[in-house]
Amino acid sequence: MEEIDSMSGIQFETVLSHLLRSEGYDVKRTPKSGDYGADLVLRKGSDVIVVQAKRSSNNIGISAVNEIVGASGYYKANKRWVITNQFYTNAAIVQAHKNKVKLLDRDDLILMLRHYNKNSIKRKPILKDISKEKTNLWR
Repeated sequence: MEEIDSMSGIQFETVLSHLLRSEGYDVKRTPKSGDYGADLVLRKGSDVIVVQAKRSSNNIGISAVNEIVGASGYYKANKRWVITNQFYTNAAIVQAHKNKVKLLDRDDLILMLRHYNKNSIKRKPILKDISKEKTNLWR
């Protein structure tokens, strides 16, 4: 997790893109600016999921939840997620519950990384793959 904790936000989005693709999601990156509150748009079956990716050194507050709620209308999503390398404030948890936003925290991210690496025996671990990529190619 130290490597993730030191990444830029764009690098973190790239890691999440790989993780989610490995789980069968079609992943689209939103523009660097003017993204209407979403960093990733996922599609799987009939689901359209907007994701706010928050790589931070602090716990994530209510604004991330509010952003993804707003993004869901713009992208016509039926599910909303916020994924972070940290944890959430109580206000963010309450707001997420009221607005049906799925919060994935540091512990969930660790499980996602372990699952990816466990099921990727023929591939290199994800963090080594990502660190060699040019993140601007993912936009």
